[in-house]
Amino acid sequence: GAALAPGPVGEAIVDRAVAWLPAPSWSVVAADLVGEPTLLASTQLPRELERSVINFGAKVTHAGRGAGTRDLTGDDGREFAGPSVAAIAVPLPCRGRTVGAVVGVDAHNPSSRVPELPDSVRNALSLLLEPAALALDNASRMQRTQRLAVTDDLTQLFNSRYLSEVLRREGRRAVRTRQPLSLLFIDLDGFKEFNNTYGHQRGSRVLVEAGAVIRNCVRATDVVARFGGDEFSVVLPNTGSDRAMAVADRVRTRLSSHRFLASEGFNCRLTASAGVATLPEVVPTVDRLLQAADDAMYRVKAHGKNGIQLAGAVA
Repeated sequence: GAALAPGPVGEAIVDRAVAWLPAPSWSVVAADLVGEPTLLASTQLPRELERSVINFGAKVTHAGRGAGTRDLTGDDGREFAGPSVAAIAVPLPCRGRTVGAVVGVDAHNPSSRVPELPDSVRNALSLLLEPAALALDNASRMQRTQRLAVTDDLTQLFNSRYLSEVLRREGRRAVRTRQPLSLLFIDLDGFKEFNNTYGHQRGSRVLVEAGAVIRNCVRATDVVARFGGDEFSVVLPNTGSDRAMAVADRVRTRLSSHRFLASEGFNCRLTASAGVATLPEVVPTVDRLLQAADDAMYRVKAHGKNGIQLAGAVA
């Protein structure tokens, strides 16, 4: 079980819960080691109850002991158009902490009665769920280790190592499918001066915000990475130069209009310079894609900054 991803482990726990326990809908909520609680798996759970189940499972995980509620959505403080839905949750303890919870609801037969589990069932359940909790914990730790290996510590974007892997993989696919592949190379203008004025801690927060702005400008299938310092890269599969230039301009526009550090009462503005390179329109091989985009970005810097440039085009 240690080699499984958290999702399949959650599905296995749900299958057992449905067979053992008196409720038609069961879900597994996992306490991520670094992020928000996650709904790993569920059966017969209405979509409108998902957030309430996650929140209830998170409460039980935090408390480390089982609980019941007469009104799942009412306890959550959310409006729900329908009668009360009772729920019960059982924690998943492992290695001295609680790694998640199993949540049962009967959304199809609403009731104000909390489902009851006799002590004998609770004790048996704890024993039965112990190996499942261990498998879930192992899978979560493995997933986190893999994620950290390819993630930039500060921005939580991908790192330059993963960028290189993606470029090689997508480059091979682009050649095989004869589809274009584009790369953006983005550098914040005047970031060194910003650091000197506001300090490195605020500068780090600006990088986090900039990464989020860039991420929100592109598709879920695109890969955004922090290359290093104040430099970012975006891999755009199946994207020709015209569309890549449009994406680059959207990124540049949104960065220049963003109020950095607004939550701290500042109204800081920064611009960005971006280079764009496309395989095979501009460069013949993927090995030259990154250098071509980087060179195009520096041409923007040399011509006044706050702009975009396609590699191979006249500035």
